Amino acid sequence: MKQKRKQLPEEQQPADGKLLQWHPAFYADLQIEFREEKEKLKFEREYLLSSKPMAIDVLIIKKKNAEPIHKNIGKIFRKYNIIEYKSPSDSLSVDDFYKVYGYTNFYKADTGKVNEIPIQELTITLVSKQYPRELIRHLKEVRHYTIDNPEEGIYYVIGDILPIQILVTNRLSPEKNLWLYSLTDTLKDMSVTRQLLEDYKKNKDDQLYQAVMEIIVKANENRLKEGKRDMCNALLELMKDELDEKREEGEALGENRINQLILKLSELNRTDEILKAAADREYQKKLLKEFGL
Repeated sequence: MKQKRKQLPEEQQPADGKLLQWHPAFYADLQIEFREEKEKLKFEREYLLSSKPMAIDVLIIKKKNAEPIHKNIGKIFRKYNIIEYKSPSDSLSVDDFYKVYGYTNFYKADTGKVNEIPIQELTITLVSKQYPRELIRHLKEVRHYTIDNPEEGIYYVIGDILPIQILVTNRLSPEKNLWLYSLTDTLKDMSVTRQLLEDYKKNKDDQLYQAVMEIIVKANENRLKEGKRDMCNALLELMKDELDEKREEGEALGENRINQLILKLSELNRTDEILKAAADREYQKKLLKEFGL
């Protein structure tokens, strides 16, 4: 089936005058979540449903339809899987449900060949930071569906021909869904933050991880500016492994200089550059020189 694309729109939630692009980060985050089974799946971002601006957030296509997906958030997957994502400042409404349900039916029908995509090969996944209480009430009382909660943060909508699930990211298990759980503007648990940074250190050269980590740091930068040293210390650890072991003209880059650099960048709302500095030695040198450290 021929797929039509458009350029990603600028979005999302203002943070001290900046726009945070949550949807591209979510697209990268999904690929991290499914990294153990990535060979089974094909990911499509901003899949256009028509020539007009009507697009699915993410389309995930199973390469081999009969092969099951074991990842907890993908167990319901069939061949074609429609994903709707709401950024942390947005909520999942009743109308969002009907919009995505309509998009799914349109996707099924807009193929040029009758019944090319059987309805039995489609699923819907709705993703939101907060539990959509009004939507759940509507699904139960108006559509007479039942809601099953097989594990933390995952809600199956039972009673439709289409398998439907709702993922509530702030209720997901950090152990099972570390990156999706952490794609938020309210990252508070330092044990989760440290776990996130440890996993990032192992994968910091991967552009998917870079994209997600950058938005997480930007979205939570107020914690740095408010003087909460726990996040600062966690970022310090991330950089220290990269910087403290390297020597430039025989001089070790010490913890104090790294700490000063992190604080300087956070004060100037340049926290995303902390991650770049952790992964790029030449950029480290540039920043240290810029601040006279």
